[in-house]
Amino acid sequence: MKIRKKITYLQKNEKVLSMSLNILVFYGSVRRDRQGIKAAKFVVRKFAERGHRVELIDPKETDLPLLDLMYKEYPSGQAPPEMEELARKIRAADAFVVVSGEYNHSIPPALSNLMDHFLEEYFFRPSGIVCYSAGPYGGVRAAMQLRAFLAEIGTVTIPSLFPVPKVQEAFDEDGNPKNEKMHRYIKTFLDEMEWYGYALKEGRVKRKKPY
Repeated sequence: MKIRKKITYLQKNEKVLSMSLNILVFYGSVRRDRQGIKAAKFVVRKFAERGHRVELIDPKETDLPLLDLMYKEYPSGQAPPEMEELARKIRAADAFVVVSGEYNHSIPPALSNLMDHFLEEYFFRPSGIVCYSAGPYGGVRAAMQLRAFLAEIGTVTIPSLFPVPKVQEAFDEDGNPKNEKMHRYIKTFLDEMEWYGYALKEGRVKRKKPY
């Protein structure tokens, strides 16, 4: 069954699924002149245009400390309020998008610190990788490491990437692409995120978790 037909089938099964997905977009930089936030805004807008509930998780705003205790290691009700609130949002999500730059062929420390505070909250939900760089390769070397990282914390990455080379030139300050072809380039990524989001949402409702 093709992706679009599968999505239509799942959307019609209203006893199991709502019509939209709840998507968190994790962004990974806290640098002063960060450029990737423009790509994150673009991704948020594209999912919202498809009728999904989307929220940007920005480490500058979340302001979690350097990892000491994971969320699950706090006694019930004693985690810091900002950590408790983010845990609630992750548990309520159907899918995650991770927007990452490439730092020394790896992922930004702010991104890993943000996501490392949680574990079980990510389980049985898909994730997609949006990678970017100031150069021509679009951060794909970081994306390969990010696949292993996301698998280890329990979220399955979709096959497609959405790489953005020369991110500083790709968008305006509000995340609008300067090249209108960008809307076409991201379509497969959006379609796959929807397919996996609906499929795993259906699985969480219909099937007993293995552990």
